[in-house]
Amino acid sequence: MLTSLKGKSVIVTGGSKGIGRGIAAVFARQGAKVTITARGEEALKQAAAEIEGDVRYEICDVSDWDSVKAMMDSTASAQGGLDVICANAGAFPQTKIVDMDPEEWDGVMATNLRSSFLCVKAAIPHFEKQGKGRVVLTSSITGPVTGFPGWAHYGASKSGQLGFLKTAAMELSRYNTTINAVMPGNIYTEGLQDLGQEYLDTMAASIPLKRLGGVEDIGNAALFFASDEAAYITGQQIVVDGGQIIPESLEAIEEI
Repeated sequence: MLTSLKGKSVIVTGGSKGIGRGIAAVFARQGAKVTITARGEEALKQAAAEIEGDVRYEICDVSDWDSVKAMMDSTASAQGGLDVICANAGAFPQTKIVDMDPEEWDGVMATNLRSSFLCVKAAIPHFEKQGKGRVVLTSSITGPVTGFPGWAHYGASKSGQLGFLKTAAMELSRYNTTINAVMPGNIYTEGLQDLGQEYLDTMAASIPLKRLGGVEDIGNAALFFASDEAAYITGQQIVVDGGQIIPESLEAIEEI
């Protein structure tokens, strides 16, 4: 059993739906004080009301420095400090390179990669005050390990997060703060549903465990990285994908 996170102050960006909401639910169930952030107030309000536990929300544009800093400061004030930041917010529009406007590329980079830097930077003064801290990034297998047509910008941003992770781990050590990443495979979320049942069925068939992951599978991995038991782990990443990246081919799956 992990050391209790009861009363710990936690922020989950992109927490109104999908993986972020799952992460928030896992931490709230453990007794943490959780703030979820996103751009849309209605979705935030609904999620905060439906997640069981001590959950509040803040509207935040994670690609904007002033917005991130204000959210971080407000949350620390409301929750008596800051212990954990789960930088989860992300966008994954599917557009092939030949059809992609440069503005779409920049937007995905801002939401997925720039936001990781901004969240870490804004959290440092609070971690320094607390004497320790935890950062958990939501990366992906797409980019660092695999590729998929239409997600060049998404994959590049997720690979970039892991590059950022290594130097951040060294720089954050002076604040007794760790930073690690969870790399989800195909997790059943609203965004994945939008890709259609054929995509969902094909992906499930390519996974050794024969199913898509749940949002709380990612939440549980984030919870471990935030725990006292993970205090000596930093600059690392864990793949949570049901074994998706292991088979050499579909034929290998058929042999199971």
